[in-house]
Amino acid sequence: MPAERLHLVRHGEVFNPRRVLYERIPGFGLSDDGRRMTRAAAEYVRGLDRPLTELVCSPLQRTRESAEPFTALFGLAPRVDDRVVEPWNAFAGTRMSKAVLIPTNWWRLRRPSVPSWGEPYAQIAERMTAAMDDAWHRADDGDVVIVTHQSPIWIAHLRVAGLPLRHDPRTRRCALSSVTSFERKGDVWRETDYAEPGATDGAVDVGAV
Repeated sequence: MPAERLHLVRHGEVFNPRRVLYERIPGFGLSDDGRRMTRAAAEYVRGLDRPLTELVCSPLQRTRESAEPFTALFGLAPRVDDRVVEPWNAFAGTRMSKAVLIPTNWWRLRRPSVPSWGEPYAQIAERMTAAMDDAWHRADDGDVVIVTHQSPIWIAHLRVAGLPLRHDPRTRRCALSSVTSFERKGDVWRETDYAEPGATDGAVDVGAV
């Protein structure tokens, strides 16, 4: 039988003192607060009192570390899925607030609907849908947790809601260590809940692409 519910969990706060877009750059792990946030997310899922039978994460350090509390609480080793990774972004390694002020970068902002500065939203939607479908059918009843990133979660939300994928990244409802939950009836996904179990006031959250 397939799963019963699927939770997209965003990673916790990253240690990012330079406040750059960390994209897929190696070496960006969780801060101490980030580890606290991820523990809160795992405890929230445990508090739902539902069996967890599948744990998936993206290959990046911050998501692997964010999956660790789920392993500790549920005894599941995470399965790495490249399809739920952070999108690539032309501004990786820079501070976005400064990069957009440089005239030679303006051409990258010419088509925000794609977007022209990174991986196309449509491509993110397709890979996330495929990863969610596969995880759903791989599970033996119970729930699935996929530990991933802000953009893939928000794009999945838009796709499931039937909304345009074009959006302002600053408006995403996807806090650090948030949990966005879905169910699937037949071939149709629907979002069931959104929660922010980790206190994120004062957190540094400027690295998402």
